[in-house]
Amino acid sequence: MTRVLTKRVRARGGELADCLRACAAHSGKLVGTEDRRRIELAEQLRKLLVLWSTAPVAEPAPAATGATARPKGAGKGAATPASPLDHQLLGAPLAVADRALRCAYDDELALAGIIADTVLEHRSSSRAGWRLRGRVLEAQGRPTEAVEAYERHLELTKEDGYGVRARVDGMRAATGARTELLALLARTVPDAARFSAGPATDTWADGLAAHDAGDPAGARARMVGAILAMDRTGSPDHEVQEALSHYLGLTTGPGTSPTTDQLEAIALYANARRNRMRGPVPDPLFGGVQWLSLGEFRNRITGKSVCLIANSGRMAESRLGAGIDAYDLVVRFNSYRIDRKHTGERTDIHTTVHKHFYNWDQHVETRLVFSGISADWKHSVRNKLIPGAQTYVNDESLRWPVRNLGGKAAAELPPIPTSGFNMLWLLDFLDVSPTIDLIGFDFYESGAYRTPEAMKLAIAHVHEYGSEKAWVMERAQSVSGDGMRISLR
Repeated sequence: MTRVLTKRVRARGGELADCLRACAAHSGKLVGTEDRRRIELAEQLRKLLVLWSTAPVAEPAPAATGATARPKGAGKGAATPASPLDHQLLGAPLAVADRALRCAYDDELALAGIIADTVLEHRSSSRAGWRLRGRVLEAQGRPTEAVEAYERHLELTKEDGYGVRARVDGMRAATGARTELLALLARTVPDAARFSAGPATDTWADGLAAHDAGDPAGARARMVGAILAMDRTGSPDHEVQEALSHYLGLTTGPGTSPTTDQLEAIALYANARRNRMRGPVPDPLFGGVQWLSLGEFRNRITGKSVCLIANSGRMAESRLGAGIDAYDLVVRFNSYRIDRKHTGERTDIHTTVHKHFYNWDQHVETRLVFSGISADWKHSVRNKLIPGAQTYVNDESLRWPVRNLGGKAAAELPPIPTSGFNMLWLLDFLDVSPTIDLIGFDFYESGAYRTPEAMKLAIAHVHEYGSEKAWVMERAQSVSGDGMRISLR
């Protein structure tokens, strides 16, 4: 992008040593935690501190101050790496910040902010750093600043693989709706102006008291005055939204007869909430998508031949395109790439992990979104489905097949299964397809063959490709001479 931001968000600074000290201190706070998300954060912190304590060191400096100081808790003899925050070392703090943001607690949010400052101090053109800054600011309830950080991220990247543009559009639309709503309240509750200059907390409490005392007009004036005061003093966006929700609930709840102005206020509030969650979409019902349960999915594949197409490097020269399109159902994964000659053209089922946006806009009959965490799955389905891009999407019964359907056998399966293995295991478990063929599955031994914007992604190391391969080969009925086709039926 060549557009210049009217108000540039700048990195606020962050000393590397201070960041590492903060990470070490936070790691100590998590000892003994039983919160699942904090346990995951603790593991990322451990990896970060081990990585930095064993990284190559620079020449000894005269004094251990500033960015060259060794963090408390680091092993003896450790020092700041010779090239702070190079490509390898950059990933560790970003992984910590990601897990910290998922915790959604104030302490973890502050830690993510420190990491964002530090990354941008040392890598001012880091796309990941600016996206992290935007996520932190958004979580802090500062949408205007978050949009500017996200815009900086978009300026630095050619491909919007994380759907940041849609997020920015949604935040802007939500902010506009909130501005209209506050103007409407100020206009329709004129007495609120008398109460908007005082402390918001006290004014809000007075409004609740007036409501309880049977004084609806006094309650509205004070509560709207408190909301306007919150807006004037820059209260976090989510706190303003909570107050608006409470106010509208009290004044338009059961037993009341909402006025035209109140109905307009409700519509603006709903518009703000919807855009904040999903971004502007032409059809809030996902283009008429239908939910697909385990039983319904079973019925749709019964008696049909199925082929699963790998995203492996071997697919680039397979010359199997015509044969692939001859199957009843063609299944592709995540950031699949279409090449008519080698991969075929049809995609009947797109199976994707919830984290990415790749190919969500490509029209398919069925889109299966996998996630090991229910809340993450729900958030992704709500935020990422493109209206009209699919006819069916899985419900939660198909959210994580290996774990949710595996029963006792799940203990013997890979701890973090790939999308491909989840789908393969599901088909094998249902056992209703006369043909289940895997095309190009060498478990990334030949590298990756993905849509161009996803080629930069590293092959994930959290998956146990070796154990998945062993499971497949134990059940293989036949393997073609060149190894390109593995048949399970």
